[in-house]
Amino acid sequence: MTHTDPLHEHHPTHHPAPPQAPPAPPPEARPASTSGVKYVCPMHPEIVRDSPGNCPICGMALEFRDVGAGEFGEEMRSMRVRLVVGSLLSAPLLLITMSDLLPGSLARAFAPARSAAWIQLLLAAPVVLWGGWPFFRLGWQSVVNRRLNMFTLIALGTGAAFLFSLVATLRPHGIPSSAGGHTEVPPLYYEAAAVIVTLVLLGQVLELRARRATSGAIRALLALAPARARRIGADGREEDVPLESVVACDRLRVRPGEKVPVDGVVLSGRSAVDESLVTGESLPVDKAESDRVIGGTMNQTGSFVMRAERVGSETLLARIVARVGEAQRSRAPIQNLADRVSAWFVPLVVAIAAVSAIAWGAIGPEPRMTHALVIAVTVLIIACPCALGLATPMSVMVGTGRGALSGVLVRDAAALEALERVTVLLVDKTGTLTEGRPRVVSVTAAGGFGEQQVLAVAAALEQGSEHPLAAAILAAARERGVAFQPAAEFASEPGRGVRGIVAGRRAALGSERFMQESGIADPALAEAARRGREDGQTIVFVAIDGRATGCIGVADPIKETTPGAIDALRASGLRVVMVTGDNVATARAVGRRLGIEEIEADVLPEQKEEIVVRYQSRGGVVAMAGDGVNDAPALARAQVGIAMGTGSDVALETAAITLVKGDLRGIVRARRLGASVMSNIRQNLFLAFIYNALGVPVAAGVLYPAFGLLLSPMLAGAAMSFSSVSVIGNALRLRRVQL
Repeated sequence: MTHTDPLHEHHPTHHPAPPQAPPAPPPEARPASTSGVKYVCPMHPEIVRDSPGNCPICGMALEFRDVGAGEFGEEMRSMRVRLVVGSLLSAPLLLITMSDLLPGSLARAFAPARSAAWIQLLLAAPVVLWGGWPFFRLGWQSVVNRRLNMFTLIALGTGAAFLFSLVATLRPHGIPSSAGGHTEVPPLYYEAAAVIVTLVLLGQVLELRARRATSGAIRALLALAPARARRIGADGREEDVPLESVVACDRLRVRPGEKVPVDGVVLSGRSAVDESLVTGESLPVDKAESDRVIGGTMNQTGSFVMRAERVGSETLLARIVARVGEAQRSRAPIQNLADRVSAWFVPLVVAIAAVSAIAWGAIGPEPRMTHALVIAVTVLIIACPCALGLATPMSVMVGTGRGALSGVLVRDAAALEALERVTVLLVDKTGTLTEGRPRVVSVTAAGGFGEQQVLAVAAALEQGSEHPLAAAILAAARERGVAFQPAAEFASEPGRGVRGIVAGRRAALGSERFMQESGIADPALAEAARRGREDGQTIVFVAIDGRATGCIGVADPIKETTPGAIDALRASGLRVVMVTGDNVATARAVGRRLGIEEIEADVLPEQKEEIVVRYQSRGGVVAMAGDGVNDAPALARAQVGIAMGTGSDVALETAAITLVKGDLRGIVRARRLGASVMSNIRQNLFLAFIYNALGVPVAAGVLYPAFGLLLSPMLAGAAMSFSSVSVIGNALRLRRVQL
């Protein structure tokens, strides 16, 4: 934001406020809920339901939209039980079919069972029909919904193997002789169907565990909030109370080694507070009277009393969790590629399986029917596109959580993708490059008025505003013992100045342009203002009854971390441009200290958006960093809007990226995060594509003519499960990326 004088922007601001979650999806996209708990698909976030179930598009189990609500409990228990039963029954079934490969005594023990098809049926039926029932149900739903997915292929593959074996058991003479080769006993594939179902169940359990790990960052944030707080009653007595019972304005004591219970202000005492898990700031921050503290941060050695201000869902910690949760459910544009591929991939696989089966049945070696069935089942199983669908959302979930632990809040996945391509960074001055806590450094009077009178009129017009410049003027008036009355008939002209009646006289406060437009000028004041601007001051002019009476110089110190952050951003290839409503001289003074050569000064609030459009029209991918109400349109227009966490709620709601600490080094971290997430997504997509590109032809038997190699359906099932887990495992590496 550009705090010039109240001048280039005069508006009430608020105390530093935490980011709020983005708006919820429109009501028509989801049924009404009575409990408030929502379930969402991890691959298709537009699917939101009031009760648990499966996604009608991909078939995956819906999970809690809010991480704190639960963690795949019922589904995990069901899959574990099915996996245990499947493993216990599939193991002897596998030994029976492999009895020829066992040592002598074991081979003789299992030999009778091998010829007894009914024993194999009794072992396989519970595994396939009960253990695999969720897959058959989801496969059938995919056909009904006309949304073929991974469960379509699993159901077709295992179902075909089991049904063929069942027919061979019930009516062995009904199977063509070519299916059994040179033997009269038709082949059985009970072990293949049972083992494949067991392997898919294993993959589902491993996948659920890995998906749970992707939400580790949110759970770490949720764990920061203490369960209880020590409240000081009106009579001075202290008692420990549940955190839920704390309300705004309660007085709370925070002792050494305790967590700060809620957001608030220190009333008395001193300490150092570790805010690293919320803001990403590694060093403890000193806190004294009137300083703000954040709920969930860790108090160090001192003790202090605080006043609660934001509690429950209004705390910074709660709103960070909400923001990260929404971001993890968002879609990156690159995911559209995976969606387009998945749309035609499953039908193509079914076609490949059918063509392969026909070809092997017509011209393949004996037993042709056996080979045809094995080939079709193997192709269907190995080609399951689960890894392809998980490639993008898993990286987004882990990446946004990692960013939150470093003080970088991402509103949606599209922002991460755009960050990597940004070429131009437009930065506001006040509150972004500078601390946003200006102080009065000079007061110049003219027209027979004294400095006290000039300051009194300015303070009267600024009373009630929490604008940083207004706060500086009011603080200066109090420090100098200047008495002032509230202004009447107050009127504001955003970006220019304010007017009102002070002690019965017409008064105005604003920029030089504002005064000139009102026909008010004084050469001596203009010269004093010029000198002040050369020193980096923001100048506010004061007029009474249409006459120039003085000007006030306000200086806002540059943040200590800004020079290093600007150097790092330029080193990363970004073109940094300062955009400010301040006078050209003031802006250039700040620019000289920071080495910023490109400056857009004297910019009105509505012009910031035009500047963004101008740089975009020149082919630039623009990021805009600001913290004020007047920055909101520009933040929304830029490809990436970046809000300082110490700024206004409007900026925080509009921006795609929020820096909790309000430190430009956060942009450096955000850029690294974006690059890491996009690289991880590309790796996942490559793994998924190359896996299917190599696996399907091998499963179809292309290596058989040259090498006599056919892939077992059981190996295909293991490979299919491994591919999904490997993609999630690769995404989890983002938890350790250095920002």
